[in-house]
Amino acid sequence: MKTSTKSHFWIKVFSFFTVIRGYNIAVLILAQYLTSSYILAPDKDLLDIIFDPQLFLLVLATACSCAAGYIINNFYDAEKDKINRPKKYLLEHLISQQSQLVLYFLINGITLIAAGFVSFNAILFFTVYIFSIWIYSTSLKRLFWISNLFATLLVIVPFFAVTLYFKNFEIIIFHHATFLFLVILTRDMIKDLENYKGDWVKQYRTFPVVFGYRLSKILISLSVVLTFLPIYWLINSSLGLMSYYFYFTIPLLLILLILLWQGSSQKRYLWLHNLLKAHILFGVLGIYFIYK
Repeated sequence: MKTSTKSHFWIKVFSFFTVIRGYNIAVLILAQYLTSSYILAPDKDLLDIIFDPQLFLLVLATACSCAAGYIINNFYDAEKDKINRPKKYLLEHLISQQSQLVLYFLINGITLIAAGFVSFNAILFFTVYIFSIWIYSTSLKRLFWISNLFATLLVIVPFFAVTLYFKNFEIIIFHHATFLFLVILTRDMIKDLENYKGDWVKQYRTFPVVFGYRLSKILISLSVVLTFLPIYWLINSSLGLMSYYFYFTIPLLLILLILLWQGSSQKRYLWLHNLLKAHILFGVLGIYFIYK
């Protein structure tokens, strides 16, 4: 009986980890610390960055606000996910929707408390951010003309919290931000192709539902082509060994385009989505090699 209870507990923990996209949160935390140490404040000692209490509170606030965002997004997408990802839906809904709402408000509360220890401006920043996620999850996500752009901005915004903290506004920061924005935008549009069936059934007006596969692929191709601009700027900056990451990105994106136009299966889109997800992770790890 005890073994059964313990197993049930760990299954619930895993379900919670899946709901809040624990992998994404872990990558976000790592990215914020590496960005702070090697891009925003390269003159500071790594230990000073790690043990900076104000920075820790900002990272905690961003991690919690994003986790709460995934919860509310999961809450409103429940019926759609039941069609697109039935197995994942069953795992994530081992935690009832009522419990998910309680966790949503609790985690957002932790966000605002952490921000309150930093400054009043931090409270305003995260209040607006939390409200923006809620607006996106409840309504904007269904509008093809803004959903992808808004979703991508919501992923990028947490990095502005630490950028404002270190008051570093060098042009290289915006080159990195532009590259990340376009890669995440590409990934998000591919995800819409992957989720076409559930979006169509639940009347989400995503780009593929409104305009079809061909025009969506043209738009994704345009996003990929635009990505070559920040890649060019970054390669011509002094980025040490990380330059090789951007050199490698060029053939990878070209291969992605070929695979995108060769097939139209949900598995193909899932594979491409995960390919970009892995590439973003390697980019985060590559931050360590700047100036090496």
